[in-house]
Amino acid sequence: MIKSMTGYGRARQTLGKRDITVEVRAVNNRYLDCAVKLPRAYAFAEDAVRKHVQQAVSRGKVDVLFTIDSTGADTAKIVVDRSLAEGYAAALRELAEICGTEAKLTPETLARFPDVLTVTKAEEDLDALGADICTVLDEALAAFNAMRAVEGEKLAADIGGRLTTIETLTAKVEARSPETVAEYRRKLTARMEEVLQGASVDPQRILTEAAIYGDKVAVDEETVRLRSHVAQLRGMLEADEPMGRKMDFLIQEVNRESNTIASKCCDVSIAQVAVNLKAEVEKIREQVQNVE
Repeated sequence: MIKSMTGYGRARQTLGKRDITVEVRAVNNRYLDCAVKLPRAYAFAEDAVRKHVQQAVSRGKVDVLFTIDSTGADTAKIVVDRSLAEGYAAALRELAEICGTEAKLTPETLARFPDVLTVTKAEEDLDALGADICTVLDEALAAFNAMRAVEGEKLAADIGGRLTTIETLTAKVEARSPETVAEYRRKLTARMEEVLQGASVDPQRILTEAAIYGDKVAVDEETVRLRSHVAQLRGMLEADEPMGRKMDFLIQEVNRESNTIASKCCDVSIAQVAVNLKAEVEKIREQVQNVE
């Protein structure tokens, strides 16, 4: 079943002591345009995020927003610079000797000196962290696609109903078209009899003129192609793969056939049907712009 290009999905999980929230939203676009917003510290995962989005979405303007609270995952490591501490201790003993006093060295005293103690963050496993980010992303994409599928069902129902209307209108054109040729032949016969004032009318000439007129207004080829296009569109509505671009191209062909029928018709009733036909085609074209 077709999917809509518009949708929204959200997921939140706590993985590796990090609270990860992902929001995915999209609107219509001719091609896939993906914008990823990751905290600066996690920018390394952007390529992986884009690959996951490309696997789940074929086109649309997609925004992916990450919020990552790593407070619980922050682990600090305190390192003692032994050589520097020994240097400070030796200097203090030398000063005590100069002053003639005893050096009172304690860990607290040495810890106050610059760079004796340094605090660093523990090295992180970027591959595992990137996998956690993508795990939450996949959950958000699943919710996103579920919403797009629901919207796609609505689009398919609307387009399918309009295709049925097009088939009904096409049947009216097919039924009425031969009658217009017969009416033209009767009107032409009456007019020639009126002009000739009772003189005999050449039946062969009437048939020839009617045949020429029939060729000009015949829409058999257009209605056959129109029905074929409608059948293809129905098949696309049931497809499991993205069909938006193909449907967009095919609806242009349907519009072309509708315009040709409208240009050929010289009958008021067919003209009205042609107007309704073009209106339905235009409504379908608008809906197809929302299909992935």
